[in-house]
Amino acid sequence: MSYLVLARKWRPQLFDDLVGQEHVSQTLKNAINADRVHHAFLFTGARGVGKTSAARIFAKALNCEKGPTVEPCGVCPSCVEITAGQGVDVFEIDGASNTGVDDIRELRENIRYLPSNSRYKIFIIDEVHMLSINAFNALLKTLEEPPDHAKFIFATTEPHKIPITILSRCQRFDFRKIGQPQVQGRLRYIIDHEKVSISDAGLSMIARSGGGSMRDALSTLDQVIAFCGEKVADKDLQNLLGLVSRRLLLDCIEAILDRDAQRALLLLQKVDEHGHSFRQFCQQLVELVRALVIIKVAEQPGVLLDFSESELQDLRELAHPASLDDLQRLLSALIKAEADLALSNYPRLTLEMVLVKLASLPSSIDVSALVKKLESLERKLAGGLPAPPAHRPQPAAPAPSPAAVDEVSPPPPDTDTFGKKPEAPSAPAGEKSWAGLVEFVKAHRRPRIASLLEQSSLLLIELPRLQIGMSNRYYSLADADMKHSIEELASEYYAAEVRVEFKQVGNQTDAPPSLHQERVQLESDRQRKLRENAAEHPMVKTALEVFGGKIEEIKPIDKGFV
Repeated sequence: MSYLVLARKWRPQLFDDLVGQEHVSQTLKNAINADRVHHAFLFTGARGVGKTSAARIFAKALNCEKGPTVEPCGVCPSCVEITAGQGVDVFEIDGASNTGVDDIRELRENIRYLPSNSRYKIFIIDEVHMLSINAFNALLKTLEEPPDHAKFIFATTEPHKIPITILSRCQRFDFRKIGQPQVQGRLRYIIDHEKVSISDAGLSMIARSGGGSMRDALSTLDQVIAFCGEKVADKDLQNLLGLVSRRLLLDCIEAILDRDAQRALLLLQKVDEHGHSFRQFCQQLVELVRALVIIKVAEQPGVLLDFSESELQDLRELAHPASLDDLQRLLSALIKAEADLALSNYPRLTLEMVLVKLASLPSSIDVSALVKKLESLERKLAGGLPAPPAHRPQPAAPAPSPAAVDEVSPPPPDTDTFGKKPEAPSAPAGEKSWAGLVEFVKAHRRPRIASLLEQSSLLLIELPRLQIGMSNRYYSLADADMKHSIEELASEYYAAEVRVEFKQVGNQTDAPPSLHQERVQLESDRQRKLRENAAEHPMVKTALEVFGGKIEEIKPIDKGFV
């Protein structure tokens, strides 16, 4: 006799065998007991949660020789045929391979005839959403007014693809994903009967790998037994499933929270040495950090998490010293890293940089603690600042006498200034400075020359001789045209003939500073003075004492806002 896989061998045969679908099985049993069985049903849900199994159990319940009954006998010819998938009056149709309108027309012809040796003709159409629109339209009339001996059971993972006209003619049952504790309990029941030894931690890994699907979990269990035999070690199970050990994952998260980047990298090296997928490792980290966040915010995290009590205890110990903000920041970074790993040609390097960055981030500030510090600062400063000077109203100016008003007359309007080019300001007679010359050049809209002069130094001025020192960078720009233009502007500024000489000063320290260097030095002195004044201010001193910080930037404010 050929081997029968566990998913088929342990397929549910009664409503009570359906794991995690009590809401469906109870409703169907009530309908049978009350003799209120609808003619069309739609079973929806993820793969491997019991849709087709429930359809077969329902078909046996309706066609059992002792029925209709909520507990089919399983031994009568009808029950045996349906269990084996060979029922004469129970038709299991694959919607993915019978999508055309001709297939539905054949079904309509078949439905007119009475069942051969059963109470009902039952049509189970799996993946019904794969039918074409024309096929749905051909089925519509039959579904609306079927013969009394016909029942339809549709199963699908994508109900949104089914036309609303079909949905409105069916009773819909949504099958839920099966919780990990329920899957694990069913697996324990099966391996006890199969004489296989697996630890609770191993069953937890198998149940979690199913993702809420009992069929997937049983397929994994089949693979595990074939690989390990009747005694399954947790380490062998981890290697088979490609999972990283729970201890290594917890240690990696602990290293990040402890700001220990070196330890995190060493743990990642172990992942590489064992040949695990970096992306799967990152996915497992995401699952655990999510669990830590839930433990932080939920009073009963066990309701939201599929972990055993011992696993929850380990997670509680890890989550206790960590702040919620740090965990949320860690979770967001790992989710982004998992997406980046899918596209990266250097997965280890990508994950290493993420772990180093996370382990190097400073701890987030507790907002409640910050508010308390601010309140403490306000109390310390209350009454410690001098009151602002009282506002003294200025005396009103005396009203001018009528005679004075009459003597003052407005100046005549200047009618010749419209459209006239504004004249450049000339230097005062007693102020013929180097800075004045530069401003004079700017006023004549010669920005290139003005910029060159700002970066240069005045070495000598003995009219008509004007000696300008230039660094190596700007000396090459001082050509004959530039010299001629400067001579014209300087002659106009000094009201005398000027002959310009350029001298290359290089990096000489004895050369006078340029205007640009003087401005930089003045700004540096101003910032230093501001920092010194700010550091001596009583409010700043108190803030530094309370928060334990340091001054990063000084910004002067308008006195009107003080």
